[in-house]
Formats: sequence, structure tokens, C-alpha cells
Amino acid sequence: MTQDTVEFIHRFEPGADAARPLLLLHGTGGNETDLLPLGRMVAPGAALLAPRGPVTENGMPRFFRRVAEGVFDEADLRRRTGDLAAFVAAARERYGLGAPLALGFSNGANIAASLLLLWPETLAGAVLIRPMVPFAEPPAADLAGRPVLILSGAMDPIVPVENARRLAAQLTASGATVEHRILPAGHGLSQAEVSVAAGWLQTAALRSAA
Repeated sequence: MTQDTVEFIHRFEPGADAARPLLLLHGTGGNETDLLPLGRMVAPGAALLAPRGPVTENGMPRFFRRVAEGVFDEADLRRRTGDLAAFVAAARERYGLGAPLALGFSNGANIAASLLLLWPETLAGAVLIRPMVPFAEPPAADLAGRPVLILSGAMDPIVPVENARRLAAQLTASGATVEHRILPAGHGLSQAEVSVAAGWLQTAALRSAA
């Protein structure tokens, strides 16, 4: 059922595993239902929390504003990231959830990366699909023990692989355990990546339970 909590319209689906839920963050033009099927495929049994981006660009929902394609409004990004962190905290209390693993695509992956850097206690880790470096000057963050999977498309016309490599380096420098996979794909999600994400999430869940 779609809910409206802490200014975020969202969907919540209970699961057998509430200790390690997925926070599903859609791309530009998506909504709170877009990534639910993906969440069910890559993490069967996990509780799913999926907010809708509160910003609109030409009628399309996003999580933060941008000046142009690939150029972020960093002040707005910081504010919206704080709002999202507050939403996650409220949703965890309301639904009885542990710290989630983010699964974000494109714009959703970018705000997930921002969450890792600005509010690292919010997430247990993340799968970032087609992310970009969110800040020109990365903030200091302690990400020790946080597993992160970055999935890039070798033929992505929007996000250069080198940009994703810089993000991987920034997160690694902050202590995260980063795996960066570059697949023969464009900006869209490929079926191969569903399998990669599912396998990685299973490993990450086992690691966090150890």
C-alpha cells in the first residue's frame, strides 16, 4: 500500500527479513513502484521500502534538483539527502526495520551515494546502478565495513565509466568495501545485472550476519 510519511510518498512491503530491508530508489521519471519487482527478484523475502522522489523536473519525479544533465544542484542535494535520511529513520521506527541496504538506479543511485557520504549511519551498504560522483569535493565519511556494489555500463551515454571509477575510489577511501563491475550495457538495466546484484546481495547479507 502506498503511504505518505515524513513528506515522502512511498510503498512498504513487509518481508520475512526485516533486519536487512532494501531501500529502493528510482531513477528520473520513476516512482515508488518502479523498483519493487527488481527488489523482489534480487532479495526474495526482504522487506522493501520505496519512496518517491519529492522533486519534479518537467513532470518527472526525482530525488534532487540538477542544473543540467550531469550537473547537480549540490545545495539541494545536501538538503534532500538530509530529508531522505530523516524519512528512513522514521520508517525504520514505524515498520520495525534494521538499517537498509540501498538499491538505487541513476538518480536514485546518486542520492544513495550522497547518503553514504553525508549520513553514513543511515545505510548498511548499497547497490548503485549507473551512479555518478555526487559532489565536486567529497565530504569526509566513515564507511568502514559498508559493502558497496557499483554497476556501470561500458556503453552508457550518460555516465562515463571514469566518473563511476572516481566514485568507487572516493567510497573506498572512506573505508567502504567496494566492488565495481563494468558490464556491456548502456544506461538501462540489463538482465545480467539482476543476477550480479542478487548474488552480491546474498553475499553481503551473509557477511553482515557473520
